[in-house]
Amino acid sequence: MVAGLDEKLEPIYQDVLRRNPGETEFHQAVHEVLETLGPVLVKYPEFAEHKIIQRICEPERQIIFRVPWQDDRGNTHINRAFRVEFNSALGPYKGGMRFHPSVYLGIIKFLGFEQIFKNGLTGLPIGGGKGGSDFDPKGRSDAEIMRFCQSMMTELYRHIGEYTDVPAGDIGVGQREIGYLFGQYKRITNRYESGVFTGKGLDWGGSRARREATGYGAVFFTQEMLQVRGDSLEGKTCVVSGSGNVAIYAIEKIHALGGRVIACSDSNGVIVDKNGLDLDLIKQIKEVERRRISAYAEERRDASYLPDGSIWTVPCEVALPCATQNELNGKDAATLVSQGCIAVAEGANMPTTPEGIKVFQESGIAFGPGKAANAGGVATSALEMQQNASRDSWSFEYTEERLREIMMNIHRDCHETAEEFGAPGNYVVGANTAGFLRVANAMVALGLV
Repeated sequence: MVAGLDEKLEPIYQDVLRRNPGETEFHQAVHEVLETLGPVLVKYPEFAEHKIIQRICEPERQIIFRVPWQDDRGNTHINRAFRVEFNSALGPYKGGMRFHPSVYLGIIKFLGFEQIFKNGLTGLPIGGGKGGSDFDPKGRSDAEIMRFCQSMMTELYRHIGEYTDVPAGDIGVGQREIGYLFGQYKRITNRYESGVFTGKGLDWGGSRARREATGYGAVFFTQEMLQVRGDSLEGKTCVVSGSGNVAIYAIEKIHALGGRVIACSDSNGVIVDKNGLDLDLIKQIKEVERRRISAYAEERRDASYLPDGSIWTVPCEVALPCATQNELNGKDAATLVSQGCIAVAEGANMPTTPEGIKVFQESGIAFGPGKAANAGGVATSALEMQQNASRDSWSFEYTEERLREIMMNIHRDCHETAEEFGAPGNYVVGANTAGFLRVANAMVALGLV
């Protein structure tokens, strides 16, 4: 029997392993959800009768295709691309596209599986999906990225649509890439179907606050976790891993709420500034110049750069892992707790290993899992879809307030559901269970499809 799984769920997990060999990230994501669902099947035996869990673990559709493209020297390259349309019980498939050399089917399935429950938690009518390619945009010219995106969309366009599947950005896919992808979609289909992509530019159907949403949302969730404990971010020393879109805007909102972020990172190393990070400088380096975070230390003499260092060795009270999956392990978690960390919220997807989660939960600190804490990005994507459908444009302030309300509701649902199922304060149980119930009830209502 697999450790931590109810006896009714263990054969389901074994079947997932058998049917999806070698997809370790997907296995991890499934196990993390299944180990919390035993009490749900006791209370709702009809879900076992309808085989809801088995159906949720099997994507409705998996699309794999090649993407041939030419670089600026005329050399031909072949990449592989994926779109996993996992579950549409609540609405059209919704989830980002990731461009990174590590991308393979198991990564996309793990992300898509997480997306099902994350999207369910938002309370908005969106299903779960994910996509991407093993293409690496680093060091590529705008023209090369455009040619890759156009080649990719030449196949992908037939599988997506505003009522079918709505992609967005993820690691390696920002507003530039979304523009090239949407432009090719428009060219092929002869339709200005704004709602088919989210994360668009403001001049062509984008939503104000979408760029900030995932980072802001993670901080709103952190603030809610602290407030139920009679605390807040005011005056807290914080670290945020990563220095991409999520990390930058998490730092921005922490500063706005009175916290002080002293460290961030990229894949090469960690920058530490005990006086508090200069966010304008980070934005200039990462968003404008597209340089490595080490450039920060060249501009700020009081800052130190730790090549290949671990951000989790920097003492802090609040930590937000906002980079990539499995970046924070059990040893890292123990270090954070021993140095006085009181709250961790996942801005990335599954950045904490199972061993790390166990350390946080046993220590009693506030731990917000990604499917709850980083749901702000996809929630604001759904708001962008609403604006596109109504041919409307909302103010930044109105969109941010909608985001804050959604994150407060997600926190409330997770907190109350954890208590209902006998695990008060356990946001992993609360998020998995609340998200699962929303999707499962819809699947039962729609029949065997």
